[in-house]
Amino acid sequence: MEVIMLQTVENVGKMGQVVKVARGYARNYLLPKGLAVEASEGAKRMVAEKMVLEAKHDHRRKEAAEVLARDLAAKNLTVTIAAKVGDQDRLYGSVSARDIATALAAQTGFSCEHHQIGLDEPIKTVGEFEVPLKLHAEVHVNVKVRVQSEG
Repeated sequence: MEVIMLQTVENVGKMGQVVKVARGYARNYLLPKGLAVEASEGAKRMVAEKMVLEAKHDHRRKEAAEVLARDLAAKNLTVTIAAKVGDQDRLYGSVSARDIATALAAQTGFSCEHHQIGLDEPIKTVGEFEVPLKLHAEVHVNVKVRVQSEG
């Protein structure tokens, strides 16, 4: 089934793009959530108009994200997370993107969503790590995360 993406969906398509997806995926997920519409000439015109407006809004969001990235980089943020540690500096659990987002908000006042934190896999050892923070699709900044023993 061909649909026109109303929003960018990772691994599916970008906003305004016409993509072919399984009928069930379109009807059960993309269409009900407002992420896509069924492809037609009228829908293409509507999406083209929406894309012009969205491009303007996206440009403003990108500029704001760039300013925020400069501010965060200038502050050289380091977030400290205390965790229970076992043998060989291995954590009993792990530090996830949610933990980092919570600590970032508590320690710096900067709040972000856990999906903005580019952590490939949870941190399982004590140490200092550079973690990318995605402020916009094209704007990233690194934050230092220090994981230390809780005691």
